[in-house]
Amino acid sequence: ALGAGGLGDLAIRIGYQSYRGDVLFYAVVVIIVLVQIIQSAGDYVVKRLRKHKY
Repeated sequence: ALGAGGLGDLAIRIGYQSYRGDVLFYAVVVIIVLVQIIQSAGDYVVKRLRKHKY
């Protein structure tokens, strides 16, 4: 889970509550990209570990 008041907090407070659609859009895009990178890295690690027969 991503959290602790960083990028998501920026998206909510400045983007949504202040009616700054551009800030909201870019913050959401960055969050999606970060999640995809983390997911892909995890999938890669699992794929590599499953090839080894322990």
